[in-house]
Amino acid sequence: MSSIKLNILNKKGHKLQAFLEQPADQKPQYYAVFAHCFTCSSALGAVKNISRSLTSHGFGVVRFDFTGLGRSEGEFTESYFSANVDDLIAVNDYLAVNYGVPSLLVGHSLGGAAVIVAASKLENIKAVATVGAPATVSHVTHLFSHGIDAIKEKGEVEVNIGGRPFKINEEFVEDFGKTNLPEITKNLRKPLLIMHAPFDGIVGIDNAHKLYHDAHHPKSFVSLDDADHLLTNPKDSMYVCR
Repeated sequence: MSSIKLNILNKKGHKLQAFLEQPADQKPQYYAVFAHCFTCSSALGAVKNISRSLTSHGFGVVRFDFTGLGRSEGEFTESYFSANVDDLIAVNDYLAVNYGVPSLLVGHSLGGAAVIVAASKLENIKAVATVGAPATVSHVTHLFSHGIDAIKEKGEVEVNIGGRPFKINEEFVEDFGKTNLPEITKNLRKPLLIMHAPFDGIVGIDNAHKLYHDAHHPKSFVSLDDADHLLTNPKDSMYVCR
């Protein structure tokens, strides 16, 4: 396995830091893009494990940081959901021009919702895999609901999400209500693999049920047994790739 550091421009001109993980012979047979979870980055252990493990199956995989997260340029207030989808499309297009056309999108948590939407816009994507994904985009708003009222007064506020401070504004909040994920999932008509832990305490298993119900065949569900939402135990993220 080898890794190449990339800087990919998104539609706003921000540089997204990315890494292309390649098979040992540096000759991928296919290409994939990995979308990380909300407020996370491509440096998360599960992201690295899944991306690198896919190289053993012949994939070249790009894992990248969304706008305003990790080492990508921009502010977190610009990392609303539709911007995440735009970032995915920018990475897809960069890969297609410089390496090879991607055929698979993989997304973790809210990144799973983003890859479903991106796949609906990209004809070259042949299959989608989600890990611990919500069935609606608005699912994540409860994480910063304590700051929404203050936004109306101040315009921009700092909120605590997962123990870390993030600034959000009205545009950031409102964007999460603009995407009808159930309808997009119903119309996707591409192979969809849904992986979810039954006891996920962040995004409940009912979300996997809803996604599976909304999707058309071919579709599959894989239980992640006792894994937590972030797949903090390496054995769980390695299982995802088998």
